[in-house]
Amino acid sequence: MSLKAVTLALALLAITGAHADVSAQQVADVVWNYFTQLTGNAKKTMEQIQQSEISKQLNTLFQDNLQNVNSYAEDLQKKLIPFTTELHAKLSQDSEKLKEQIRQELEDLRLKLSPYADEVHQQISKNIQELRLKLSPYAEELHGQVNQNADLLRQQLAPYAQELRDKLQENVDGLQAALAPYAEQLQQQIDKNVADMKEKLAPLADELQVKIDQNMEELRKQLAPYAQDVQDKLNHQLEGLSFQMKKGAEHLRAKLSESAEELRLKLSPYAKELKEKLRTDAEGLRQSLGPYVDGLSGQMEQKIEEFRQTVGPYGEAFNKQLVQKVEEMRQKLGPYAGEVEDHLSFLEKDVRDMVASFFSTIKQIEN
Repeated sequence: MSLKAVTLALALLAITGAHADVSAQQVADVVWNYFTQLTGNAKKTMEQIQQSEISKQLNTLFQDNLQNVNSYAEDLQKKLIPFTTELHAKLSQDSEKLKEQIRQELEDLRLKLSPYADEVHQQISKNIQELRLKLSPYAEELHGQVNQNADLLRQQLAPYAQELRDKLQENVDGLQAALAPYAEQLQQQIDKNVADMKEKLAPLADELQVKIDQNMEELRKQLAPYAQDVQDKLNHQLEGLSFQMKKGAEHLRAKLSESAEELRLKLSPYAKELKEKLRTDAEGLRQSLGPYVDGLSGQMEQKIEEFRQTVGPYGEAFNKQLVQKVEEMRQKLGPYAGEVEDHLSFLEKDVRDMVASFFSTIKQIEN
């Protein structure tokens, strides 16, 4: 990756990000994806990279905010140079070298912990059991929230189909005018219910992150007596574990929001189709709408049920993922641990920390 490419991307970030509704998390996602894309395509030309989907995501993230650039943009660009240089050095470092550093760190930890192997194993096993107990209510709560929101959405949408049937059965003039409000109301109800669903599901990810912090602190205290001489190395490993777990929580949040939006997109065509049918001539309107209305309720219920079946298990799957992460930590500290395969997680954490720090600095400058 060229320093020019990184500087250009982050200059755009700084100029627009200070005034735009763009979070450090969003930027970190794009920057890290952009880096991994470049790394994975080392043999391809820069022209191909510039046309990649990741590059398009980077442009999309900021292009709507270009109008917010003001007179101090040039000064911000100058302040970017030290940061982009440091970030470039971090992104360009040899992955194998980092892997060796992590391997050596784990080897030192295992050596120091080996006299207490049984106790360490028991403490981490205890932590895993405690984590399972703490996470279980959240999986149940998520499942319950999904069911509750799906039922509410089903109840809110069901009357529209029935009211449409009633109107069709009435022998009234101006059928198009009588039915027109229902199409708009149906779309509004879909949008409102999905927005409410997102709002109710989002806090669960925040609660999970709090539990992750608590669990990591408990694990650190449980292992501290056995790693007094290598406390920094133990803390570093636990920081990496915490980062992976929190990243999983963010991924869960994104999946919940994405699934709710997919449901909205699957339901919206029914309202649009109703609008289209209302544009047909009055003579054929009743004949056209009859079969459509008869199947409308069932079709919408099917989409809602598909959403419920898909999203309901997310909580349990997430819980298993977190427990597996701690189990992997236990295996790493065991006497027969294998090769280090997740060293890139530490690099990604550093990148995200640097981007977050940069955003904090920009806010301080702005204030």
